[in-house]
Amino acid sequence: MWIQLILIAAMVGIGLYLVRARPSARHLALRRLGVFAVLAIGVIVVLAPGWLTAVANAVGIGRGTDLLLYASIVGFMLYVVADYKRSIQLSRANTQLARELTLVQARLDDAIAVRDTDVEN
Repeated sequence: MWIQLILIAAMVGIGLYLVRARPSARHLALRRLGVFAVLAIGVIVVLAPGWLTAVANAVGIGRGTDLLLYASIVGFMLYVVADYKRSIQLSRANTQLARELTLVQARLDDAIAVRDTDVEN
């Protein structure tokens, strides 16, 4: 039962992250801390595999491998959402750059046309 609540809370959290505004410096720091926490847990699990089974049993899962699978699914979903948001952000930046480049090119063409007109007169 506990694991179901934890997994549902994780999914709701990922959904909120999806609709959240642009990432901030605080968000980046929390993401880095999260990565370091996952790495530390990974080292612990490699050194003491029984620990994962004990944690799984504590939250109501029979095997540690099942807990690892659930955590991997949540992690993968979080990665997909973060990558999607990053892709959207890059797409918007590219669109903005293309617009600015077009405007600069138009101004340059106008300046050249005015100069050529002045030279002819």
